[in-house]
Amino acid sequence: MMSTSFLHPCLRRMLGDRGGNFGIMTAIVLPVLFGAAGMAIQVGDILLSKQQLQEAADSAALATATALANGTIQTSQAEAFARDFVAGQMANYMQSSVDIKSTTGVDVRTTTSGKSTSYQVTVSPSYDLAVNPLMQAVGFSTQHLSTSGTTVSGHSQTQGSISMYLALDKSGSMGEATATVNADDPTESYTYDCNGHYNKKGKWVYDTCTGSRAKYYTKIEALKIAAGNLFGQLASADPNAEYARTGAVSYDIKEYTPSSLAWGTAGVSSYVNALQANGGTNSSGAMNTAYSSLTAKNAAGNDAEDAAHKQKTGQMPKKYIVFMTDGDNNNDSSNGRSYDTLTKATCDTAKSKGIEIYTIAFMAPAGGQALLHYCASDDTHYFQAEKMEDLLAAFKAIGAKASAQLTRLTN
Repeated sequence: MMSTSFLHPCLRRMLGDRGGNFGIMTAIVLPVLFGAAGMAIQVGDILLSKQQLQEAADSAALATATALANGTIQTSQAEAFARDFVAGQMANYMQSSVDIKSTTGVDVRTTTSGKSTSYQVTVSPSYDLAVNPLMQAVGFSTQHLSTSGTTVSGHSQTQGSISMYLALDKSGSMGEATATVNADDPTESYTYDCNGHYNKKGKWVYDTCTGSRAKYYTKIEALKIAAGNLFGQLASADPNAEYARTGAVSYDIKEYTPSSLAWGTAGVSSYVNALQANGGTNSSGAMNTAYSSLTAKNAAGNDAEDAAHKQKTGQMPKKYIVFMTDGDNNNDSSNGRSYDTLTKATCDTAKSKGIEIYTIAFMAPAGGQALLHYCASDDTHYFQAEKMEDLLAAFKAIGAKASAQLTRLTN
């Protein structure tokens, strides 16, 4: 049996030895130190992520409000636009598995007063940020981040005034078919010779058969549709016919009675819809009529168009000529070149007076293209339409430019 007198000194020495205290304290404190270090690093990450999220929210709110004010997007598109913007801004800062679009709230409030509209957009994104392993070691898994950004943007709508005159080719070639099938009447019946045989008198004859084939728009039909779209754009921008005056003249080898300048688009629309294709081509008289109509003097000796707009709206109008042909001038002693010279002279004079000239060469040969390219105010005012779809696009682009003058947004 071991003597207790031997145990007592050993026990006293063990209790009095402090050599193992550091190891014990380290074992106790080390997790705390790791947690504190992880917390310090994570706090920095959280602050940075929060800043990135705030910048994304602010930028998305500003971009969305601006797009609404400029008419780039509609109110119905604002929510998706803002969410996509946030996702794009945060793409480099989050894991690909995080779907921030679904956790981004968007609130759009529209206020209208007279012709002024303002948009208040609030974007509130949020997501769960994965914490670092040191934080996970002490029991944390994610940190929820959320923020919000609000921007107000708007515009006031002011009306501009325009006078537009169309000079339109209705020559015989405008009755030719395009390559576009008529959407309203896609097929047509036709007859053809078939079943060749000898008759009772021994003469070779054919029966008459009936078939069906695709029906294509003629060029004059395409012109009516394209011009109608233009008139629709103007009417939409000026529904009360207070700011736009329009007129038109048509020509083949001769000039036809024009549709005089008048408020709105009803008169010019009826005029264009009644056009029939026939005859040769001479644009000189029609272009002179377009220019003269836009610059005619009234009884007081003042510019009649300027005076008409001034009296109705108090504004000076922007003046346009829309010149369209599908061919070369022809049928004079120099095969139409004298008509070209006269047309160019009118174009030069009109441009010198500040009139903008848009030209459309519709399936036109090189001569017609060259004339219209010369007459256009610049390259952006010249359209070379090789098919019906190009013609529609050209008139639509002209309508958009004119409509922008009619309805101007001031942010």
